[in-house]
Amino acid sequence: MPEKTFPGILSTVGNTPLVAFEKLLPDLGSRVFGKIERFNPGGSIKDRSALGMLLAAIRSGDVEPGRSVIVESSSGNLAVGLAQICRYFGLRFICVVDGKTTGQNLAILKAFGAEVEVVTERDQRTGEFLPVRLRRVRELVDRIPDSYWPNQYTSLLNPKAHETTMREIEEALDGKVDFLFCSVSTFGTLRGCRDHIRARGLDTTIVAVDAMGSAIFGLESTQRLIPGHGASVVPPLMDASASDEVVHISDLECVTACRRLIDREAVLAGGSSGATVAALWKIRHRIPDGSNCVLIFPDGGDRYLDTIYSDSWVRENFGDISYLWKD
Repeated sequence: MPEKTFPGILSTVGNTPLVAFEKLLPDLGSRVFGKIERFNPGGSIKDRSALGMLLAAIRSGDVEPGRSVIVESSSGNLAVGLAQICRYFGLRFICVVDGKTTGQNLAILKAFGAEVEVVTERDQRTGEFLPVRLRRVRELVDRIPDSYWPNQYTSLLNPKAHETTMREIEEALDGKVDFLFCSVSTFGTLRGCRDHIRARGLDTTIVAVDAMGSAIFGLESTQRLIPGHGASVVPPLMDASASDEVVHISDLECVTACRRLIDREAVLAGGSSGATVAALWKIRHRIPDGSNCVLIFPDGGDRYLDTIYSDSWVRENFGDISYLWKD
């Protein structure tokens, strides 16, 4: 059999595994699957968005390798995806991150040669970093010649990339996707999955998983400990009709679910992945037996070793709560 090779690292974006979890909720009466997006080359689902947005800009001539400067705001994962793609194409990349961005993500960005600006002050009105990050991006774009802002928050290429995510899930389960649990931030993943579901006429209940303290679905914005899901402002891509149900998850529930997942399935997952597990746990009594439940896992837990998977960090923020995830 001939060896299968790939023409460059970017050709490995997508086609991530769908894994059956048999021990996570053994009494559920339904099958649970995780779409493991950490297998993308940059380590997260944001590789799909980053590649879709930049390839389109390069093909249209809006971005020219060797001339253009890419500027973007990100809490971490999209930044890593863009950094890898920019390094591949020889593009200068400036990323505006914030104080919640993990040290490992910052180290990865620097390894790829990205120029990193860290916002350390919070917006006075919301108490969050995002509005300040966006203001800084606009300042940089206005000042730097030949700069280009992909703008994951408004670009329709963001959700477009995730129509493929849902297509992969549909094909893996022969079209029987009864429940889809998807965490939200820019709304790109959920909206793209919704578009594919509607286009194919799938009978899928879409559950949007948001963070407590996130403003996306109308709650008051408050400070949150775990980055990656939720937002302090309503994202322009937000479409309230895209989901059938919304489940809000606290930082404590997120940590507990991540720890339960590694304890029962040996899966080291990121915070937004744990949030989908917590959401499934919350509504498990309303899921009909025999359903296929798919949880999208945006990234892995290796970038949360100093927070979610640090016993001292957990004790400092929540107390001794290990009994919540141990059998």
